[in-house]
Amino acid sequence: MAIKQEVTIEECMENVRSYIKRPENLELIEKAYKFAEKAHEGQVRKSGQPYVVHLIQVANTLASLHCDPKTVAAGFLHDTVEDCEGISEAVIAKEFGKEISTMVEAVTKIGNIQFKDEKEYQANNHRKLFIAMAKDIRVILVKLADRLHNMRTLQYLSPEKEKRIAMETLNVYAPIAHRLGISEIKNELEDLSFKYINPKKYAEVKDLVRQKESDRIEQVNMMIEDIQVILDSYNIDYRIFGRSKHFYSIYKKMVKKNKRFEEILDLLAIRIVTDTKAHCYEILGYIHATYRPIPGRFKDYVAMPKANMYQSLHTTIVEPTHGNIFEVQIRTEDMDAIAERGVAAHWTYKEKGSVRREIEQKEIEDKLSWFRDFSMMTDEESDDPLEYMNVLQKDIFEANVYCLTPLGKVIALPSGSTPIDFAYRIHTEIGHKTIGATVNRAIVPLNTELKTGDVVDILTNNNSSGPSPDWIKIVKSGHARNKIRAFLQHKEQVDRKDLIKTGKQMLVDEINRLKLSQDLIQEKRIENIVHNLSFKTLDDFYVGVANKRVSLQSIVDRLDTRKSSQMDDEAVIKLVNKNNETRSVRATACGVIVPGIDTIAVSLANCCSPIPGDSIEGYISKGQGVKVHRSDCPNIANEKKRLIPVFWADDLEEKLYEVNLIVYSDDRNYLLTDIVTVLQQQNTSLRHVDSKVNDDNLTTTTKLRISVKNGQHLQVIIANLKKVRSVVEVVRVTH
Repeated sequence: MAIKQEVTIEECMENVRSYIKRPENLELIEKAYKFAEKAHEGQVRKSGQPYVVHLIQVANTLASLHCDPKTVAAGFLHDTVEDCEGISEAVIAKEFGKEISTMVEAVTKIGNIQFKDEKEYQANNHRKLFIAMAKDIRVILVKLADRLHNMRTLQYLSPEKEKRIAMETLNVYAPIAHRLGISEIKNELEDLSFKYINPKKYAEVKDLVRQKESDRIEQVNMMIEDIQVILDSYNIDYRIFGRSKHFYSIYKKMVKKNKRFEEILDLLAIRIVTDTKAHCYEILGYIHATYRPIPGRFKDYVAMPKANMYQSLHTTIVEPTHGNIFEVQIRTEDMDAIAERGVAAHWTYKEKGSVRREIEQKEIEDKLSWFRDFSMMTDEESDDPLEYMNVLQKDIFEANVYCLTPLGKVIALPSGSTPIDFAYRIHTEIGHKTIGATVNRAIVPLNTELKTGDVVDILTNNNSSGPSPDWIKIVKSGHARNKIRAFLQHKEQVDRKDLIKTGKQMLVDEINRLKLSQDLIQEKRIENIVHNLSFKTLDDFYVGVANKRVSLQSIVDRLDTRKSSQMDDEAVIKLVNKNNETRSVRATACGVIVPGIDTIAVSLANCCSPIPGDSIEGYISKGQGVKVHRSDCPNIANEKKRLIPVFWADDLEEKLYEVNLIVYSDDRNYLLTDIVTVLQQQNTSLRHVDSKVNDDNLTTTTKLRISVKNGQHLQVIIANLKKVRSVVEVVRVTH
């Protein structure tokens, strides 16, 4: 891959003048160049070149994409605010107008911000860029042009910086260029990144391509001549030429399909460009009538364009004489321009009848199906830039399943997505009210995996109670998962307020029923017993009362200190049968106080493994003393006569308690390593682990047995496990 020659300012302006004619527009661009040249005077890059050389290359790339004059001017000015003393956004706005200064501000790198690590810094930087991009598509064009020249001159940096910048380019900027359909820039960014990330493999692929180059050119030229003979007899306007595969594209296919270099079918590639869509199909017919097409290799991107507006007919044929295999692409001139320059080609600058930027931006959202979703996601606030980037990466840049609404709008989704993902991508409220779906006019379960070409119709009900917690395990897109979680959290908050009110009223009613003093329900008095009942806050206590996690009689006994506590074991058991309770001040060996019982054996139940901080109940077992269960343990849900109140001692000795967890996640490499790392960081002993890929080959279930100090320690561990990439849910297990 040859690095493109750097252009001079004269060559750049000649490129500009090829499509920009108005004197005022040319004056604006020349003014921007002179301003930047003066501002960066004396500055040099790592290569030793004057800094202005970089600005010329950026502006020239934008001119090659036929961007509007203000975007080209922003290309010259994009580093002035960051790198030049005394030049602020206000200065740029005064000299060149608010529109250009806004673009320059958006492209300017973020500086002097403290983050935990480099990864978070980059994620936050990218988020700012994407939000600006959603507001004005021209911002990303300037940034791509800037990154392209930086990659062309990457050899002047240290090896560490080379690799870091190359990785960022491959993971962020090349996918953006691809989604915008700018294959010229996307292909070069990928090849340059490949060169620095994996120089050994890059050299191998490059050598293999060169070894076969002369034979390949000869075979392609012979095939072109044969096709020309066919097409010339039908009086169709066309041009035909061979095209070469890019190194990274070849390497990706070798790795993804586990094939040798010689097995990549479309290394021999021919492109035919004609004048009309009808002629595309006509040419396809002539080629299929002459050469045998390989089954399963035909793709009609004309009738079903890609999400980045790419249109073309693809077919793979076998040349009968030598058995050579060729990929043939057939498209119109307009399709070819969009295939090479993507969104930049569709909105090529025209000086006749200028269109307002807002209208143009709206057109982009209508034409690029994914951009509407992108804009929607960038409008959403997220405190975690890493989470934001993970959602964007999976839901937008890695989306490769293209489904349609009944009206024909294309919705791009990640692999494995379901009708629920589809519903939330259309609109959040549609997702919340979903009750069913049809795919290709057939009713299907909501966990059905969608495929490219499926026509999906979402069935809704305005009276729906909203998404189920089970949906979190079904959906594949981070966007849908976040929306479901937000709904459930909001619902929980609303329900919690109602439960607090209910709990308060239940306690008042119980005091009134027993004809006790209203002084017992003074807030300060209740606060004194909240901790002993294993609740963190007063509100938690009232929720526990409403949910019957703690008995009202147990509460009244603690509030009413006049009750006697001098009773023997036999008397306690008799009182238990009558559903009464007493008090004790001595904790048992497991740290639990059983009111009035000092001699009976007390142990923690293995089924629910309660730990300090859990709300607990005592169960009088046959021959095994008192078994302490979590209040929500299903094994005691229907018990009434044998339950007695118990609570954790205030002065517990520090010890470890075993807990069982299940981690539900999407399958990926190094998932278990990341989970174990989180446990180590939280000073957690891992007693047992069992991880397996589920039958769908997409998700993983990981069972953990860990040791924790108390409920607070466990909550911190669960919260950090949920932050691990690909983790969907973490559940505490009851056997």
